[in-house]
Amino acid sequence: MYKLTNEEVLELEKEALQVRRNVLRMIKASKAGHAGGALSSADIITALYFKIMRVDPKNPKWPQRDRFVLSAGHKCLALYAVLAEKGFFEKEILDTYGKLKSRLPGHPDMYKIPGVETNTGALGHGLSIAGGMALGVRMDGYDSKVYVVMGDGELAEGSNWEAAAACSHHKLDNILVFVDRNRLQISGPTVKVMSYEPLRARWEAFGWSVREIDGHNMREIVDNATDIPFEKGKPSLIIANTIKSKGLSFAEDKVNYHYWKATPEEIEQAEKDLNEIERRLANG
Repeated sequence: MYKLTNEEVLELEKEALQVRRNVLRMIKASKAGHAGGALSSADIITALYFKIMRVDPKNPKWPQRDRFVLSAGHKCLALYAVLAEKGFFEKEILDTYGKLKSRLPGHPDMYKIPGVETNTGALGHGLSIAGGMALGVRMDGYDSKVYVVMGDGELAEGSNWEAAAACSHHKLDNILVFVDRNRLQISGPTVKVMSYEPLRARWEAFGWSVREIDGHNMREIVDNATDIPFEKGKPSLIIANTIKSKGLSFAEDKVNYHYWKATPEEIEQAEKDLNEIERRLANG
């Protein structure tokens, strides 16, 4: 387990703010996008790339790298924002989001930009792919780890539970899954659309070791994500309680911002909200 200093927490929070600015930059370029889940998972993905994962932007196919799978591919604005901030590609490419022939499509494409490990978007497939990666790096003798971000809404896909059983059966303790539990999906609250409560007990019944955290608390994210495997011989899972559209005062915890068609007035307010976060961080 890695214990963050107060200074490291602040630096990660500043990085996450810049990631949110990058998300807004892409929304401004295209005037629309899946902002809600991107903003709820932004802190998790920021912590993974800037403190936890072993990656090299100059050598994105390094065999011994850690792998990241964004199972909920529609949250790709957060992934693109982080990859650009980490130096996998030039930030100017963010301004092409939503444009014809852009290298940044509406779901991640491993053939268009470096740093994307696999194409995702068909919900429920990411964990299966990640399980295969975890088994593969173990067979190759690498100590690499595989990290996954899933949406709580995609848990209704049955393929997830087949993958959960397979990861447990093969004792893949080199995989860590975050469930971005913002409790909202495009058609409403997740527990009303398709409840999977009690969520922790369900994953534990499939043979996983489970913890629950505040998905916007950098200290909790890093402390737990650097402590895997939680139990030797078991895959690890973190239920990360988050807020949809975190950081935007007018959009937080509102289902209609799952996919955001931004008005000029909303863009202006979003910029004010992010500036306020910056002022708060500047004051320590």
